Amino acid sequence: MDEFTAWEDLSNIPADPPVMRELCSNCERPAVVCWCSALPPQRLSPRSTVILLQHPAEEKRCLRTAPMLQLGLAENKCLIYKGKKFPQPKHNNLEHILTQPNTVLLYPSKSATDIRELDEINESYNLVLIDGTWPQAKAIYASSPILHTMKQVKLLTSSTSSYIIRTQPTEGCLSTLETAAEALSQLEKNPQYREQLIEPLHMLCKYQLENGAVTHQSKEFLIKTQMYPKLIGKRLSRLLRSTNEDVLNPS
Repeated sequence: MDEFTAWEDLSNIPADPPVMRELCSNCERPAVVCWCSALPPQRLSPRSTVILLQHPAEEKRCLRTAPMLQLGLAENKCLIYKGKKFPQPKHNNLEHILTQPNTVLLYPSKSATDIRELDEINESYNLVLIDGTWPQAKAIYASSPILHTMKQVKLLTSSTSSYIIRTQPTEGCLSTLETAAEALSQLEKNPQYREQLIEPLHMLCKYQLENGAVTHQSKEFLIKTQMYPKLIGKRLSRLLRSTNEDVLNPS
């Protein structure tokens, strides 16, 4: 290709940007894959507030569930702070929230108690969740000393994840949305949080499966059935072993 031909090809490139797909003004997803019609008829207003400590990489995922939670709950009932450690100067009011007596961290540490055993004297709680993959959540926890001083609770449930288009580490893992919905249902003693908040996730998965996505089994299931295509590392091996120990020796 000579220089003249090259410049001629460049001159044929349209000056205007390509036409972008119409976006939903609410969820900011392309209108064709918008799940807003599956949100609760009225935004739910629990007594408690959900605080998400979100890893920056999570915001880039196109199939994330945190926006579903934020739009399903009343304004200021789901607060999202982004970072790899918490709190930071940019996190307005977060340190104050994390040090309140009614703030609890949903994290499966050895000292965590069943969320259903929380003292009912407090009518409302600040429920803190770490939003990210399991390795990201562990890294955030390790780099944020303030989280170690908080009362920690865990979620005991027989629910299985409806997020079937994304591989989970173990059979009992839930998405951020499902975890918050289940926790609110137990705290508020009202199943509507579990039932209504995850409907957008069902809609998202249905659309993806109808357009070429496939159902994902957990890594734990694939490993047990010898279908996992890669060698597992020490970290995943420890995670699976600790999960199995929790099932065999529930607290």
